[in-house]
This record gives sequence, structure tokens and C-alpha cells, in this order.
Amino acid sequence: MNNYIISGIQQVGIGVANVHEGFNWYNRMFGMDIPVFEEAAEANLMLPYTGGQPHKRHAILAINMKGGGGFEIWQYTSRVPQAAKFKAQLGDLGLFCAKIKTDNINASYSELRARGVKLLGDISSNPQGKKHFFVEDPFGNLFEIIEEDVWFGNGQQHTGGPIGMIIGVSNLQKSIQFYNDILGYDKVLYTGEDSYTDLSVLPGGAVTAKRAILTHSQKRVGPFSRLFGNSYIELVEAKNYTPRKIFENRYWGDLGFIHLCFDIKNMAALKLKCEASGHPLTVDGGAGFEMGEAAGHFTYIEDPDGTLIEFVETKKIPILKKFGWYLDLRKRKPEKPLPDWMLKSMAMNRKKAV
Repeated sequence: MNNYIISGIQQVGIGVANVHEGFNWYNRMFGMDIPVFEEAAEANLMLPYTGGQPHKRHAILAINMKGGGGFEIWQYTSRVPQAAKFKAQLGDLGLFCAKIKTDNINASYSELRARGVKLLGDISSNPQGKKHFFVEDPFGNLFEIIEEDVWFGNGQQHTGGPIGMIIGVSNLQKSIQFYNDILGYDKVLYTGEDSYTDLSVLPGGAVTAKRAILTHSQKRVGPFSRLFGNSYIELVEAKNYTPRKIFENRYWGDLGFIHLCFDIKNMAALKLKCEASGHPLTVDGGAGFEMGEAAGHFTYIEDPDGTLIEFVETKKIPILKKFGWYLDLRKRKPEKPLPDWMLKSMAMNRKKAV
């Protein structure tokens, strides 16, 4: 039995050309309006993925009080971030499309259309029967807006934060085992092979593919588990298309989805599990890492196709910055959720888009 805890998806990393432009867009359109931290510094611990050289960057971690994970909006400042040389197609290897939850699919569709967001097709249903639709942000990133019934607090939009990812893989069964064994996605909600109508609006969406939708059968526990809620991994293996790696010949931090991050407790036990499963840590940031007003221990592994999965064991977070209230998580039981009122107090840090 694993003796580490995964509280849920903490955040999706998004490489952008302008961090403030990115934050403002995700704030206005998705309600990601609470900056947990903002920091400009040098990233000197990701050398295996940044050409062996440290680089300066500016990052903002933003959350939505309605629940779900956050966005780590990340910009290189010492180099020009690079876009892929090709338009990623359904089935290409890596983080293809982020899942964003909504409490009213029709209202979200109408509101985003009225705001001029690029909509890809109409509302449809996935193989589970959940209604969803797809959008593309101004930076070329794809998002699936999907109905969900687990919520935390109040927000400014019908949408909450990210609750999963569509990930391109080369071997569906091998990837199902990985996301089950290490990350606890042990419940298969759907698996099949077809040319899927609901995915046809996506780039390359006419491809015949194997597809699996996974979730966790056990309710997540840990400090932020109630905020993060349920999450889903959707795997797509193209059958009549030769996939490319979305981040081939590029650095971590370049434009696009750069990692999928999970909030965890007991990094030492997780490290042993990853090693035993054949996916050892490729980066270990150490237990004393600080990022702006937050602090913790971060590590990375790769999934079977080299997609980057980040783990963060949070040590300190700001609750009310203007009053100097910072929470030291090392003094709490690891499996115990933080009180709702405490996390909801972070709404006082809400920032309007400009």
C-alpha cells in the first residue's frame, strides 16, 4: 500500500510569452482570479529540460475559489519562449488539452462566445454522457469545458479550475497502468476505439484512436483535497496517424502546457514508489525551495512518453497576504483537509483583471 498522499491536481503549468497578459486572460475568461504567488527569479533546478542552463523567469500561480486546481502561468525572461514548429494534433504525445469544470455548460458556452473566445464547435457529449465543448485561447492552448458537480466556494464565473488533462500517448494500456500505479487513477470510466464525433472539432480530431477516461475510486485526502475536488485523466492513442512529441526540440517553460502538477504528502515515500515503478525522479528541487510567498519541495518524473509530471509537497502558503497570514503546513496532520473557511479566506486576495 502506498503511504504517500495525493491531494489532487494542484496546477497546470502554462508557458506564455507575457505572464501578465496570460493571467489577465485566464482571470477574465475562466475566473482564475486569486494569485497565490507571483515571483520573478532564476529557474536553476530544471537543467535537464532547459538545455543544461539556468534561465530567468516570471511566474504567477492563480486559482479559482470555486475549486479545481490552479494555473502556473510561466514566462521566460532571459530568452524568447519558443512555439512548436507544428500545430499539435489529437494523439500527439504530451499534454494536449486541459479540462476546466463548469456548473452550467450552456451558460459557459454563451458567455465565452459573447466575450469573443474562440469556440471549437458546439456542445456535445463525451462517452460518459457528460456535456462538454472546446475552446482555444489566444496563445494556441486548448481547453475542454466540461460539466461537473463537485464545487468548493464562490467564484466570478460558471467555470472553476482545471480538473484534468487530455494526454496523447503511444501505448494506451501502458499509460493506463502508469496513471493508476503512481497517481491513483484506478477507475476506468470509459475505454474504446473509434473515430470520435465529440473530438472531431479538435485539430486532427478525425483520427481513429484508442481512448480511455480515468478517475480515482478513492476520495482524495490531504490539506487541499476539498479545494481540488475530483480529477480525470483522458488518454488518446492515435491509430491511423504517426504522433509527434508536442515538446520535441523545445525547453520546459516554452509555449504551451509545460507540466501537470499534483499536490502530495510524503515525498520520500513517493520517490521510492516512482523508482520501483520504473519512473525515477528526473528533477528534485530539494525540501527548502521557495517560490515567492510560498515554499515547498518539488520533483518531476516522466510518463511513459516523456510527458512531465510534477509533484509539490507544500510547506507554506499565503492565506491573507495583506495581514501577513502564512500557513505552515508542516505542523498539520498530512491527511487532514484544511478548514473550508481558511481556504475561502484566500478570496480576499482576489485580483481584478486589467
